[in-house]
Amino acid sequence: MGKDAARAEWDNPMQFVLACVSYAVGLGNVWRFPYLCQMHGGGGFLIPYLLMLVLLGVPLFYMELAIGQKMRLGSIGAWRAINPYLGGVGLASVVTSMYLCLYYNVINAWSFWYLFHSFQSILPWAECPVNSNLTGHVEECERATPTQYFFYRETLDISGSIEENGGIHMGQALCLLLAWMIVYLFIVKGVKSTGKVVYFTATFPYLVLIIYLIRGVTLHGSINGVKYMFTPKMEQLANPTTWINAATQIFFSLGLGFGSLIAFASYNQYNNNFEKQAIVVSMVNSSTSIFASIVTFSIYGFKATFNYESCLERVRLLLLNTFDLAEDTISLENVIHWIAELNRTHPEQFTSLGGRLETCDLEAELDTAVEGTGLAFIVYSEAIKNMPVSQLWSVLYFIMLLLLGMGSMLGNVIAVITPLSDLKFISRYMSTKTLNGLVCLFCLLLGLGFTTRSGNYWFTMFNDYGATFSLLFIVLIEVITVCYIYGIKRFEKDVEDMLGHRLNCYWKIMLAGVSPILLIALFIFYIVNYIQGGTPTYQAWNKELGKSVVTEYPPYAQAFIGLLLASSVCCIPLTALYTYCKKRNLASGKRERTVSTVSA
Repeated sequence: MGKDAARAEWDNPMQFVLACVSYAVGLGNVWRFPYLCQMHGGGGFLIPYLLMLVLLGVPLFYMELAIGQKMRLGSIGAWRAINPYLGGVGLASVVTSMYLCLYYNVINAWSFWYLFHSFQSILPWAECPVNSNLTGHVEECERATPTQYFFYRETLDISGSIEENGGIHMGQALCLLLAWMIVYLFIVKGVKSTGKVVYFTATFPYLVLIIYLIRGVTLHGSINGVKYMFTPKMEQLANPTTWINAATQIFFSLGLGFGSLIAFASYNQYNNNFEKQAIVVSMVNSSTSIFASIVTFSIYGFKATFNYESCLERVRLLLLNTFDLAEDTISLENVIHWIAELNRTHPEQFTSLGGRLETCDLEAELDTAVEGTGLAFIVYSEAIKNMPVSQLWSVLYFIMLLLLGMGSMLGNVIAVITPLSDLKFISRYMSTKTLNGLVCLFCLLLGLGFTTRSGNYWFTMFNDYGATFSLLFIVLIEVITVCYIYGIKRFEKDVEDMLGHRLNCYWKIMLAGVSPILLIALFIFYIVNYIQGGTPTYQAWNKELGKSVVTEYPPYAQAFIGLLLASSVCCIPLTALYTYCKKRNLASGKRERTVSTVSA
């Protein structure tokens, strides 16, 4: 297919690279990768992670950029150009990206909410609010922690389960409106406005991460967290889940299968060197994950050490008061020694302490693994409140989260808009600005459902089931199509036409052999894991206990999960069937006209 001269293009290759970096480097680098490191053996997790980057991530990233640049179309048009029966692959990508757009901007709305609340003399999540009688603190907050209370009650005003509905949280709805207005301004003129925005969204988060790194490593106890990260637990390499999680992290972190990379590459010049860019963006993305983990674990270390020393201080005061000892007798350094000593010398009195004597363990504090919103909005905000000049660090952190989230949102929305704007019946009647505005308005209106009292449970459902299964299936179909339907030799000629040289052995072996096998294994593992998992569950907030409890989804929610899993995947066979029926009708119509002409 030749070059479309009328198509908009990036001003220069750097804009394209920054757009890919801004899209690929997102919230998952900050909250998902550190969690996986913590779960799977610290530094030892880097071995399967980097291996999967080479075997799976880079080749598939390269393939999607090549398709977009060659066809110069969005996902629907590109796959239809490769094979008329495969337009459903692009449609499945659009549906999956639409699901992501619906809920991903809600995270940006939460970031705005926290950012606006950071401009206070005392951060609102630093202490519990006073109850209505002014006689003490709110009971729910005392049962939980101030940071949990602020997230679940003030930010979400969450219900007790997905079945308890409630009205829209007006503050969250306004923050979501603001988030979508900014997304619209970023994409209003298509690639021309996006190309300018990415200079900021791709680079500023690194400045904040560097500032946070300098601050993080100077915090008391940060070294405990960094040591924990880089101390490998090699026995985790024998755990198959470690390798599965490494592969899925690479897969989703690079944003494969959504159609965003195909859309971005479609605005490249025809002879742009996407090969070098694929390698650079993949390496930048993985390096950012490791860099962000060092920052996160220094914060972890500070928080864990703070909690550990607070625990020791409570034990110290308990022992001093119970055994009537002088104030300077017991210190934080020798409290463990005194516990053993007093247990030996005053066993009866020591036994009377019962459940009041806490067990303080620094390793246990560091082992507490948290991911997702729990890390971003609860653990981090708890660490920030204990820092000097906490308001400054809070503002910086939530601006960084916003830019990471907005950068990824640009890719998500462009993955929807580009293939739609390629459709002739839409481009004929609608300007770019109008189409962009309608897509943003549509996503905003549906996204308001996530700002209701039970909205967070639906958010979790979309996050857990909206993309994983469909993306694995989409990319598996993509790589099989390119290598075995379109043909690796034709693909090789296309690459030579664009770059001036053929595919080397690495690309051919990975794309035709290794990557499809790994994708099939991941796909099977996901299905088996889903079946063995039994009834799907979610974390419901129990205000009486002040913590989340595991709860089964009701039948209608389980049916909706099934719909989420099937809806995007079904686009592939249904579109192929529609194309077949259409061709068959056209062929039969021609035959009828031929017969009638002969008869005449």
